[in-house]
Amino acid sequence: MKTEWMVMAILLAVLLFRLGRGLAQSTLLSLVQLLLLLSTALSLTGDSTTPLFGGMYLNGPLAAFQKSVLLFAAWMISLLFSDWQRESSHLSEYLILLLSSLLGMCFMVSSGNLLMLYLSLELATIPMAAAANLDLGRKRSSEGAMKLILSSAFSSGVLLFGISWVYGTTGSLDFGVIAKGIDGSPLQTLAFMFLFAAFAFKMSAVPFHLWTADVYQGSPMPVTAYLSVVSKGSMAFVLVNLLHGMFRSMSGAWYHLLMVVVLATLVVGNLFALRQQDIKRFLAFSSIAQVGFILLGMTGVRPLGPSAVTYFVLIYILSNLAAFGVAALVSARTGIEDIPSYKGLAKSNPFLAWMMALSLFSLAGIPPTAGFFAKMFLIVEGAWQGDYWFVVAAAINIAVSLYYYMRIVRLLFSEPEKSIPTLVPAPSERLGLLVCAVGMVLAGLLSWIYDHISTLN
Repeated sequence: MKTEWMVMAILLAVLLFRLGRGLAQSTLLSLVQLLLLLSTALSLTGDSTTPLFGGMYLNGPLAAFQKSVLLFAAWMISLLFSDWQRESSHLSEYLILLLSSLLGMCFMVSSGNLLMLYLSLELATIPMAAAANLDLGRKRSSEGAMKLILSSAFSSGVLLFGISWVYGTTGSLDFGVIAKGIDGSPLQTLAFMFLFAAFAFKMSAVPFHLWTADVYQGSPMPVTAYLSVVSKGSMAFVLVNLLHGMFRSMSGAWYHLLMVVVLATLVVGNLFALRQQDIKRFLAFSSIAQVGFILLGMTGVRPLGPSAVTYFVLIYILSNLAAFGVAALVSARTGIEDIPSYKGLAKSNPFLAWMMALSLFSLAGIPPTAGFFAKMFLIVEGAWQGDYWFVVAAAINIAVSLYYYMRIVRLLFSEPEKSIPTLVPAPSERLGLLVCAVGMVLAGLLSWIYDHISTLN
């Protein structure tokens, strides 16, 4: 539980500041950034794998690494959105909400019991609904928070209904006992569909994606980024562990369900991303399409499936946060959030333009960026069952995504009609963007990173 203890320690430090008001906001933010960096480094040094609380808490090597990835993403968010965080009058509340949600996600990844999973999921979700409403002066922020809490409440009810059926058919809530009691009966198949639907809501898979764009557009930029990478990443970790663990014996049934959801998610995400003019809505539908690839990697029932998904989530975090970081900086300094206004950004802000372009190259899967290798590993896992038409359909969707990603790259390097003023990133923002850029290149070229993840499973 080393990771959870460290997150709780940071959360306690922020709570003490909130009660005592002894630090300036910039000092508090710098302290949290430092503590998150130290926690990320320490979480990579290994942790105990002894089950706790009667097997309700499990912490294998892969789960420990997945929690390190989530901590790393939280640290990157604290760096990339310094402008909003320093100027916010609710910085301490924002940090408390995000750290509470992060703590829930860490517990969720290590859950070995369905009740523990549900409680952790609620701890991870409820603070996010409050954080989405931190732009108190914007009506759209309140609308987004309301949609998030309603969709979360509905998905939680669906999850509880599925859990009750699993318990009724197996007599247990422990993952290990349930795995032995799964026989693929109609009741268990229906219970699995309820559980899967709940996670599909959280991950914004089609047809459970309708809340995503409105919530992303209404939330403050760092909260949008957190929902896009940390929330989706944690849900992907948990779902792949459930599919390849507790429900592995039902793979013949859930494989075809995943095929339908993957194709629907890829097609809908790509088609709606094609017509977006708002940068946050564009990134929302882009993330929906990326979820399709994450689910694609789960369809192959092989030991490397969870490793491929973990590697992809790491690369997705680096790629998506770079795009969000540039968008946040432009929005905070100029108020611009519509895509056409990015035309000619390279002329006045070449550093920001290249960071955005590199992130879009990685999201599109263009070599030599790590996004290419991440998608390749997922497609290889998806092709394991031999349904090559399924893989061809995914490849066609990659080609479609190239159009809308490259459309923005073309705008960045076109002659501007009205130039965006020169924007100077804060040192922490520049550091965050550089870390993302280096990661997007080296994580693909250095094969030992994926090899290391594959040995953890």
